[in-house]
Amino acid sequence: MTTPLHIASQLAVNVLDARSLLAAFGVLGVGAVLFAETGLLVGFFLPGDSLLFTAGLLCTGAADRPVKLSLAPLLLLAAVGALAGAQCGYLIGRKAGGALMARSRSQRLHEGMKRAEELLERYGYAKAIVLARFIPVVRTVLNPMAGALEVPARTFALWQALGGLVWTAGLILAGYALGSSVPNVDRYLLPLVVVIVVVSLIPLLLEALRSRRAARPNGGRP
Repeated sequence: MTTPLHIASQLAVNVLDARSLLAAFGVLGVGAVLFAETGLLVGFFLPGDSLLFTAGLLCTGAADRPVKLSLAPLLLLAAVGALAGAQCGYLIGRKAGGALMARSRSQRLHEGMKRAEELLERYGYAKAIVLARFIPVVRTVLNPMAGALEVPARTFALWQALGGLVWTAGLILAGYALGSSVPNVDRYLLPLVVVIVVVSLIPLLLEALRSRRAARPNGGRP
């Protein structure tokens, strides 16, 4: 019999903590969180990177882990949530334009919008849409901004699907590989998540360096 205390414990989920989300909702929670983070502006604070990496690690099935996930359903639901969320965000931007984002009072969200617009202007649609997947907050706001700026629907769908698959599968498989090869890797989860987030920013940093060199006279030669 389910007691009120048990129900309360299930509802007491820390949405900022990947382990708490996975313990409460499993792989279904991964799909839902990624949909909210990439499709709804209110989901910009959700831990997409750490959630994917931690979920992959928990697929290794070590006996001492209280939460065990299955890799194939995880890969599928993560991809569905990320791709469907991006398309939803794009449609919201297409319908509501920039009015919906302008109403937000979150400074972090407005900074993300500025960076998303800079990405679209600097790198073009394809690169910007793919790179945005790896940048927290930007991956939330770029999708509705792409809709508001009338990025062609086919172009957006193609590149957001490619970026979404690389992002979700890459982080999940990285966590799975590490969890399979390193004993007791759970103890180092927090610093590992930080490393994963930093690594996910490398493509953007490389593109920024290339653009800076290209902008110099003689292609960056002294």
